[in-house]
Amino acid sequence: MTLCKSYKFPVLGDERGSLIVMDKLSGVPFEIKRVYQILGTKDGVARGFHAHKKLHQLAICVSGNCRMVLDDGEIREDVEMNSPSTGIGIPPMLWHEMYDFSDNCVMVVLASDYYDESDYIRDYQEFREYCSK
Repeated sequence: MTLCKSYKFPVLGDERGSLIVMDKLSGVPFEIKRVYQILGTKDGVARGFHAHKKLHQLAICVSGNCRMVLDDGEIREDVEMNSPSTGIGIPPMLWHEMYDFSDNCVMVVLASDYYDESDYIRDYQEFREYCSK
């Protein structure tokens, strides 16, 4: 069973190079209200360790690679992220942790809404309790 949906975006381009478009027309399943980047992560550092109550996200490793753990409260899945044309959907109520970042890893995350601290669940036990409701 897969906890997340993988989104494959077409690689366009010509002899000058490649172009990858990420928008509603190319398959992003929500209106993009926020875009942020994760880069320069130091060796041995893991990130994430939270879930969102309402926010939808789509994470893309545009350079390098990393691994992502996804957890719905019952099933835990480990996914390798290594392609600028493939995004991993992170729906609401999916705990996620990112680790094993390569030196050149740049992750771009598209989000369905603006930053809202009250949407975060940052404690894993609280997350599990929220899932069991």
